[in-house]
Amino acid sequence: MSAAEAALWLVPLLPAVVGVALLVAGVGNRTAPVISVATAGVTVLLAVTVGLTGPTVTAPFLPGLDFVLRVDPLSALVAPTVALVAALVLASSVADIRRDTSRFHGLMLLFASAALLTATAGTLPTLLLGWEVMGATSYALIGFAWREERRVSAGLTAFLTTRGADLGLYVAAGAAFAGGAGLDLGGLADAVPGWRDIIAAGIVLAALGKAAQLPFSFWLSGAMQGPSPVSALLHSAAMVALGSYLLLRVSPLLEATGWAGPLVAWVGAGTAVALGIVAVGQQDLKQLLAASTASQLGFVVLAAGLGAVAAGTAHLVAHAATKAALFLAAGAWLTALGTRRLSALSGVARRWTITGVAFTVAALALAGVPPLSLWATKDAVLAAALEESGWLYGVGLLATALSAAYAAKMVWVVWARPPMVAERERHWDEEERGTRAVASTQYLPVAVLAVGAAVLGILALPPLGPVVAAFLGDATAVPPAPLELLISAALALAVLLSLRRVRLPEPTWARTWLGMERSVHAALVRPALALATVLARFDDRILDRGVEAAAIGTVRAARAMGRVDDAVLDRSVDATGTGTLLAGEAAARADDRGVDGAVKALAAAVRRAGGAARRPQSGLLHQYYLQAVAVLMAVGAVLLLLSIG
Repeated sequence: MSAAEAALWLVPLLPAVVGVALLVAGVGNRTAPVISVATAGVTVLLAVTVGLTGPTVTAPFLPGLDFVLRVDPLSALVAPTVALVAALVLASSVADIRRDTSRFHGLMLLFASAALLTATAGTLPTLLLGWEVMGATSYALIGFAWREERRVSAGLTAFLTTRGADLGLYVAAGAAFAGGAGLDLGGLADAVPGWRDIIAAGIVLAALGKAAQLPFSFWLSGAMQGPSPVSALLHSAAMVALGSYLLLRVSPLLEATGWAGPLVAWVGAGTAVALGIVAVGQQDLKQLLAASTASQLGFVVLAAGLGAVAAGTAHLVAHAATKAALFLAAGAWLTALGTRRLSALSGVARRWTITGVAFTVAALALAGVPPLSLWATKDAVLAAALEESGWLYGVGLLATALSAAYAAKMVWVVWARPPMVAERERHWDEEERGTRAVASTQYLPVAVLAVGAAVLGILALPPLGPVVAAFLGDATAVPPAPLELLISAALALAVLLSLRRVRLPEPTWARTWLGMERSVHAALVRPALALATVLARFDDRILDRGVEAAAIGTVRAARAMGRVDDAVLDRSVDATGTGTLLAGEAAARADDRGVDGAVKALAAAVRRAGGAARRPQSGLLHQYYLQAVAVLMAVGAVLLLLSIG
């Protein structure tokens, strides 16, 4: 095994082993963060190493199913991104998480390990393992404060929603096995047409669920109940991001079906607009950021549907840095002031300037302000959309305007001159008791991520953009035209400046995420409960009565058999016993009277014969001679009679 192959094994294995060890050992609150951050740092070095060397490793998993890790050009960009963001988030969380640190860091390392396994998976069985562990650990992390029912409930909602969509991966694996394409992710497009469509449908379902695209977006709202570092990693480089990443991985499959690509593209564009509206209507900072995640990843999903892998990958990587910076800054303010309410955060960037500047850079990147990263990456996606459809480009441009709107909403609030102190502080400490301080250890991670949010647009712009496209094998990549870049920049700046003094509407239907959760309950949960009620009644009225009748019949049959046993079998046994006793008594009497009498008579005769035999034994010699003569005469008489006869 080469050094590169060993490093590839260690990329998911090292954080997994250390994470399990922290969970089992339960080390001290000060030791666990040190071990966790050191492990994450080593994992970054390993991920960069395998990204530069591109190894593939294989191990037997089940008969006919291999466990394969592969670093292709796409995972060579994404895996180091996941590792680096995870390390920065863990470093920042040291100041946020002061209790149960061993459990927290153990779960976070497992979460990062599952994300890295998903990013480097070469086959569907490998992908399924990472996918499942990622979902399970996300549930545990969202409900980390398990004593609070609302947090556990939110984690359960996220888990069940994504878990339902994940069933598509199992359907896809079965169809791939049956369709002759094998289970290698790179060969799924070669399946026979019927099976290929089933494979595509299953993967699309699972990926849209994880990526929180329509109609699954609502679970992200509840996921905000988790600690801020969890939100930072989950939304930026793990789970949600990897749902859209999977669609980029199987872009050839989507194109081969003829229908999956356009469907995915329109779902992505629709989510970018719909969740952009949701983000605009939010009054809670973390809810706004959550909705913006689904909206921004809609651009990645749009790119996957169009086959624009280079543009989608650039946007995915730039968004990871941008969103992690925003969540870490928001988490620092939440810890300091104990609130997520936007109105209570008025002027917070003035109070903590370093965090405020980093937050602002990331928010302006989210808005698409040039020359920051998402301005260029979004335009690369829009250029591909324009090649495909003017309508699709128009929807994408609307989503871009909404991005600028919800980013402007955040920027103007955090830099505003605070209102009266009493009004601003009225909502402080409503989430938790604030510390009134931002830890110095939180500055460096958010600053590094803000730099990424500023410069990663070079992945989509010349001269590096075409190199990235060639590296990813995206021969159809279309660089954004100067006019298109100018249009989107002007649009973003116009929206940003116009909202300096204009208050955006915040309708209830937008704040409640378009009522998606209620709609899902109405469309799925309530019918399921109604069906369960009908089945319960059927069980009570039909099945239970049938079982009861069968039980009554069984009891009656048992009683009848008992009566037969008492009346027939027991009497027969009693009669047989009586007869046996009588026969025994008769045998005893026969023994006493017959056998014993015969034995006694024989014994008496023997005694008499013995007495008679003893009489001649007098000891007189002449009597013995006389007896012998008598015997000889008797014998002679017998012989004479025999000779005459």
